[in-house]
Amino acid sequence: MTPLNPEPFRIALGPLLYYWPRTTVLEFYASVADTAVDRVHLGEAVCTRRHEMRLADWIEVGQMLRDAGKQVVLSTPVLVESDSDIAVMRRVCAQEDFLVEANDLGAVHGMRGRPFIGGPHLNVYHADTLAWLAGLGAQGCVVPVEMDGTTMAALAAGRPAGLALEAMVWGRMPLAFSARCFTARHHRLRKDACDLRCIAYPDGLVATTGEGQDFFTLNGIQTQSATCLDLCAQVSQMAAAGIDYARVSPHATGTGEVIAHLDAIRRGERAASPSAVLPAGAARSNGYWSGKPGIHWLSEEGAEA
Repeated sequence: MTPLNPEPFRIALGPLLYYWPRTTVLEFYASVADTAVDRVHLGEAVCTRRHEMRLADWIEVGQMLRDAGKQVVLSTPVLVESDSDIAVMRRVCAQEDFLVEANDLGAVHGMRGRPFIGGPHLNVYHADTLAWLAGLGAQGCVVPVEMDGTTMAALAAGRPAGLALEAMVWGRMPLAFSARCFTARHHRLRKDACDLRCIAYPDGLVATTGEGQDFFTLNGIQTQSATCLDLCAQVSQMAAAGIDYARVSPHATGTGEVIAHLDAIRRGERAASPSAVLPAGAARSNGYWSGKPGIHWLSEEGAEA
C-alpha cells in the first residue's frame, strides 16, 4: 500500500460520552492536558438533559487545554429532537472560540459555511459525500466505526485535498441512538423523569444476552458495544493509508495509558500492537476492521478468538 500520509498519525480524544460528576470531569481533563494527545473533542454529544457541565464550562475547559497546546473541538449533540435540543446545537455552532464537530446535518447547516469537522454519525462512506461536505465547509471528517480497513483506505484515497480523516481506534463503540432512554427504562423510569440515573454508570450499563454474554452497553439514549474496540495494532496501517487522526474514546480507566501507548507507537519506540488496557470488565474487539462482525476479536495472525 502506497503511503498517502508521510507524517506520523496524530492522536485525538473523542467527546466524553458518559455522564460524570462535574469534579470528575474537571479532574479528568486536567490530566488530559499532560498527555500526548493532539486534539480534544469536548461537549455533550449524547443527552442534553445532562447538566453537570454547561457550554460555558466546556469552553473554559477548552481554553485550559488550548493553553496546554491542544487543538480543541466542540461537539454538537447527535440526536436533536426538541426545541431545547436545537437551541443547544445552535449555541455550540454559534460560538467562535473553537472548531465544531457537527454530529447532525442540522449542525452542518448551522455552521453556515464556516469550518467544521464532520462527526462519525454523519455516516460518510463515499468520497463524493466528503466532497459535498467539504463544499459546505468541512475541514475533516470522522469515519464510521463499522468501516473496514479496505474501505477506509479507498475513502482516504478519494477525499478532497486538505481534508483530514479521523478513525476511532480504542473504546466502546457508539452504535445507535434512540428517542427512548434505555438506562431510564432499566430502572422503570420515564425518559422525562429519569433522575439522571446514568451518572451512576461511569462507563455505561452493560446488558447481557439470555446466555449471559455481554452484548450491548446502555448509555442513556445511546447504545454502545459491550466490547472495547482496539485497533492500536492497526494504526500504522491507517496512517499509511492516509488516516490523519487516531481517536481514543474517554473511559473512567485506561484512557491515559492508551494515549501513551499510541504515542510510543508513532514515535517508533514500540511496534504497533494491541493496548494493554481496557475499560473495566470489557473484552476487546476489532472485527469491523476485517469486514467481520464488530464483536469479534482477530489476533494479528488472523485467528479469531
